[in-house]
Amino acid sequence: MKRCWETNDAAYNAYHDEEWGRPVLDERGLYERLCLEGFQSGLSWLTILRKREAFRAAFAGFDPERVARFTQDDVDRLLGDAGIVRHRGKIEAAIANARATVALREHTPLHELIWAHAPARHRTPRRQGDWQATTPESVALAKALQRAGFRFVGPTTVYAAMQACGVVNDHLADCSVRADVERQRTVALTR
Repeated sequence: MKRCWETNDAAYNAYHDEEWGRPVLDERGLYERLCLEGFQSGLSWLTILRKREAFRAAFAGFDPERVARFTQDDVDRLLGDAGIVRHRGKIEAAIANARATVALREHTPLHELIWAHAPARHRTPRRQGDWQATTPESVALAKALQRAGFRFVGPTTVYAAMQACGVVNDHLADCSVRADVERQRTVALTR
């Protein structure tokens, strides 16, 4: 099987084959990906992937309504949780992002906001060096999220979330799952 990146880690291979780039359309899933990409900033994605279940337990399954009610006691609890990345700014950002996600329901729900920034055209990467760190769409989405009260959502973090959630298909041209991901994206974009 040809993958975009080669690793001996079974969980990382499964993430590539079964999740990365596949469309995420639900609020909880998008909120989770934004938070995890924020926690990943400065770290390897594999570190976050290995801690994902602990993150889910610590952040109430990434249910935005539940996380939005977190208090300072919860921040203190999370700072003591060795199963997650214990970074005060990132923890507080995840809580602020939950509150912003809930607030967005009044105007433009999170899934509509994110998917509205899908590029009209996107060049298929042929090699890893073709991947971009940011795009005009990720810059615009980062600004929109920040205006809505989101934190730790700069253009690079947002672009990584766009890749992870299938807003763009950055699987390499010769990747074994690229065509299937593109089919799923086409269905998602016609909904």
